[in-house]
Amino acid sequence: MPVSVFDDIKGKAAGLVNGNEAAIRNGIDKAGNFIDSKTGDKFKDKVDGVQNAAHGFVGKVGGNPNTNTDESTGDRPA
Repeated sequence: MPVSVFDDIKGKAAGLVNGNEAAIRNGIDKAGNFIDSKTGDKFKDKVDGVQNAAHGFVGKVGGNPNTNTDESTGDRPA
């Protein structure tokens, strides 16, 4: 059975993410904070949603699906 293109891309993404989860999450946070600072938090809810989705993707691909944000503090697991 041939491997689909998406399976191949998923495998490559997992290879890039594995071992680099902390740096990727840091970059996601910095990018979101930069956007918030430039827009005066006008789109903060949407930016936070994208950040959470990106963190979830990194966790899923990197093998750590527990990447939900703690709503009470806004902190994400390390």
